[in-house]
Amino acid sequence: QAQLVESGGGLVQAGDSLRLSCAASGRSLSSYNMGWFRQAPGKEREFVAGISWSGGSTHYSESVKDRFTISRDNAKNTVYLQMNSLKPEDTAVYYCVGRKGVYVRYTMESEYNYWGQGTQVTVSS
Repeated sequence: QAQLVESGGGLVQAGDSLRLSCAASGRSLSSYNMGWFRQAPGKEREFVAGISWSGGSTHYSESVKDRFTISRDNAKNTVYLQMNSLKPEDTAVYYCVGRKGVYVRYTMESEYNYWGQGTQVTVSS
């Protein structure tokens, strides 16, 4: 079973950029479709971005589309989330997620089997 560990979170100002990383231990991620979710204080956890096992297909929530980019490096067993033009409303704990199988544009929590512990991103105005 893959264990996912996020890193790269922190405190930034509005308009800044940040890159999150998700490293896996215990198993290769090359056969996993991966994604990112986030949960802001007092809010439901929400889908952010997803990427196919090959990296050839991606999908995003409307709130981050055109600002965030998900990518992966299977040789490094790592998935990334590049976040540009950050806004205070992007403040949340960001979770890396994964699932095996055929790539589908999954956006529901229940559709992902593997979850990291999360990394905090705080955007000040």
